[in-house]
Amino acid sequence: MERDEADGDRNGDGDEVAGFRAPPPPDDRLWRHPSEVEPAGPAALRPRAGGRPSPNPWPVALVSGLVGAALTLGVVASTGALHDRRNAGVVVPRSVPPAAAEPGAGAGAGAGVNDSDGVVSIAEAVSPAIARVEVSGPQRSTGSGVVFRRDGHLLTNAHVVEGAESINVVLADGSEHRGRLVGSDPLTDIAVVAIEADGPFPTAELGSAVDLRVGQSTVAIGSPLGLIGGASVTTGVVSALGRRVPSPDGPPLLDMIQTDAAIAPGSSGGALLDRSGSVIGITTAIALSQEGADGFGFATPIDIARAVAEEIIATGQATHVWLGIEGRDLDHRSARDAGVDGGAVVESVVEGGPAGAAGLAAGDVIVGLSAETVPSMSVLVIALRDLDPGEVIELEVLRDGDRITIPVTLGARPPPGQ
Repeated sequence: MERDEADGDRNGDGDEVAGFRAPPPPDDRLWRHPSEVEPAGPAALRPRAGGRPSPNPWPVALVSGLVGAALTLGVVASTGALHDRRNAGVVVPRSVPPAAAEPGAGAGAGAGVNDSDGVVSIAEAVSPAIARVEVSGPQRSTGSGVVFRRDGHLLTNAHVVEGAESINVVLADGSEHRGRLVGSDPLTDIAVVAIEADGPFPTAELGSAVDLRVGQSTVAIGSPLGLIGGASVTTGVVSALGRRVPSPDGPPLLDMIQTDAAIAPGSSGGALLDRSGSVIGITTAIALSQEGADGFGFATPIDIARAVAEEIIATGQATHVWLGIEGRDLDHRSARDAGVDGGAVVESVVEGGPAGAAGLAAGDVIVGLSAETVPSMSVLVIALRDLDPGEVIELEVLRDGDRITIPVTLGARPPPGQ
């Protein structure tokens, strides 16, 4: 058996130099000394004797691994991609008026940060408000949370605290506190946890995602993999807006922010910020594809997360407007034949639901809502977010080639199982 070079040649093979055996030629070995490797770049692909470039085995291995994970997309609740597990109809959130927020909340960590301060200042200002959320239950898991009220209420993902029997919150200063689940909303994947300790606590400033633009710079801060040593900071841009992220355990998440800022396992429930240091989203899901090992991350717009959180704090649960239909987008050819830009095709109507009571039927195509154009099912859902149960809306509908108007009184989504 060949010994390590430090032991020299003790097998009597000869060819010794100062007590060391000369290694075989490079082409006969699986390893290379750095001095034998040509610099990276064009020179690294110089033709061999046979005229073909010598491939680097590492990119090949990387590509092979990525192909094996191609097009894997999902909410972390189903994939486990963002929080670490060890031992291991149309429904929309009801908006809450901004006045419902705690006076002065968010005037802490992110305040006063501007573009000229850069990422370093943002990280220093916001990181104290990023917590690690450790959950014990049927499975142990870790995620992240964003403290947004001085009394210790923090935002995280519903899938992070799913099945929690106990919650431990680790703050940026290393202190640990018991956490209490205030409420959880799986439909938006938002949950609120209260730190059971006396405040005040550092808070992150909650901004708005309403005016976001593709290409705008972003900063993601989370507590990946439950690692000790504080939050992790990455940067990127807003890659897309209004994304529809499928969820195998329920309705898809709509109107999501897509970013290429790296979001590591354990960062689910962390903060996505703009370059002013304000939170614009709660990191929720990740996509892995053959385009890159990190893929794209998705965040729930903070406007949705804040509305859901404030209602959970006020009432213990989030109220959702309910139309009572299931549907899909109108395809391009059908839209062209009907002379419209698009629409939401009603595939089924829930018996006894608001839409059914108003007379909507399968096959109807919703093309307008109270004088606003509805080009897709996602747009319809988003348009309903600012409405409340009990409000009356007028749906413009295509039925058998005719355009009709149907008034509908919106309802509240019944509890699961009813």
